Amino acid sequence: MPETHRLYVKGKHIAHQRGKRNSHPGVSLVQIEGVASPKEAAFYFGKRIAYVYRAKKEIKGSKIRVIWGKVTRAHGNGGLVRAKFRSNLPPKTFGASVRIMLYPSNI
Repeated sequence: MPETHRLYVKGKHIAHQRGKRNSHPGVSLVQIEGVASPKEAAFYFGKRIAYVYRAKKEIKGSKIRVIWGKVTRAHGNGGLVRAKFRSNLPPKTFGASVRIMLYPSNI
């Protein structure tokens, strides 16, 4: 079986950024697989994120849709990152998988 080379790292959409009472859906919190500190998270700043999902209606021959976003900065000391998406991710995506693309590259 040939080796496959992924151009992305797996992650999970954890929540929207929030205060005690107010939720801020413009900022999503994402846990990247294998990242446990802000220093490790720094590598991913500026990288593109894709939330890929299937829809019922076919458009241009495909039922697969994508919402694109970008990693903006770290969040806390546990390796979470903040991300902004073109259109805010809906709350039903909490816990869903996202793909953190390894481009644009700065190495």
